[in-house]
Amino acid sequence: METLIVRPKDKKQLLAITAILKALEVDFNKEKESPYDPEFVAMIHQGTGDIKNGKGTKIKLEDLWK
Repeated sequence: METLIVRPKDKKQLLAITAILKALEVDFNKEKESPYDPEFVAMIHQGTGDIKNGKGTKIKLEDLWK
């Protein structure tokens, strides 16, 4: 089957969605936090932004192990 990611805007929407899923007997999981460390995520986003802004260094594949 497919996985749906739902992002309710407030607690009222969350409760309504939860009630609907229970009424339809649909299995679901609640995840409160990201499994990733926020500092790590910030570093990844900064690195991606740096590459987009041309602050990266390109290395040819054949030169990678030299």
